[in-house]
Amino acid sequence: MKMATTGYVFDERYLLHNPGTWHPERPDRLKSIQKRVVLSGLIESLKLIQPYEAPLSWIEKIHDPEYIQRFRQACAKGWEIFESADNGICQDSFEVALLAVGGIFAACDAMMQGEINNAFCAVRPPGHHAERGHAMGFCFFNNVALGARYLQEKYGLERIAIVDWDVHHGNGTQHIFEEDPTVYYISLHEDPSMCYPGTGYKSEKGKGAGLGYTMNIPFPARSGDWEYLEAMEEEIIPALDKFRPDCLMISAGFDAHAHDPLAHMRLTSEGYLRMGRVLATFAKEYCDSRLISVLEGGYNLEVLEECVEDHIRTLQKIYD
Repeated sequence: MKMATTGYVFDERYLLHNPGTWHPERPDRLKSIQKRVVLSGLIESLKLIQPYEAPLSWIEKIHDPEYIQRFRQACAKGWEIFESADNGICQDSFEVALLAVGGIFAACDAMMQGEINNAFCAVRPPGHHAERGHAMGFCFFNNVALGARYLQEKYGLERIAIVDWDVHHGNGTQHIFEEDPTVYYISLHEDPSMCYPGTGYKSEKGKGAGLGYTMNIPFPARSGDWEYLEAMEEEIIPALDKFRPDCLMISAGFDAHAHDPLAHMRLTSEGYLRMGRVLATFAKEYCDSRLISVLEGGYNLEVLEECVEDHIRTLQKIYD
């Protein structure tokens, strides 16, 4: 039987990605999380997982080689913006993005080798907006999508479910898997007519062989705990129960919180805690405990550190 432990991915090198002093996706996000994890004593009960730079051969499983080279060259040349104004970069950004993906891979390795039951990956830059050949929304490589493919191709897991509760729709993750019936993508997000990136309508359900394996749940502005938890219990858990994934992944953005500056929602810290508990319970009962949670958005530092601590403790407590 596997040890009832939770893994934690963090590395000081994640702070080297500097998208600009004006940018909301700043190094202070991870500094704040790490400070909270250490000062709360939580770090003493976690399995610390050392990330590594993901090999390009794995990045190419999801992203176009030509795009990868454009990104690498832009960083090497010292560009400050890559492809669009919201994608700030520096010379270290390419290697840090590889390290973010490698953090997910390292967590998957530890989970599949029985060292942990689940993990929270405090990585940056985030990933769920990254398309196969295009950077978007602070994202360059799609961390969670690459993790899903890694679990399938390295460890032979057949079905992966990704639940994305970031307030912004994960257009990149959806588009990467929309024709793939082996990855079920489920997103809860603000109404795309009011919120970046303008995708994620309820009518978007996948294509071809993947039709029916994308679920979008857009919420009106100012929706909160009740609406999210109702969707979790009445739509998401029944869909996951029918799909029966071998592993559950979470794109864990905490920017639907009432105090986050980049959206218009009303989730509370308690709401996030309860959503995490629902998903962790499902993973324990139906996924052989396999759950990988990956940081996406969240831009109010006090809210972010509180929600991440609560989320990690929830991943642990599910085994108490």
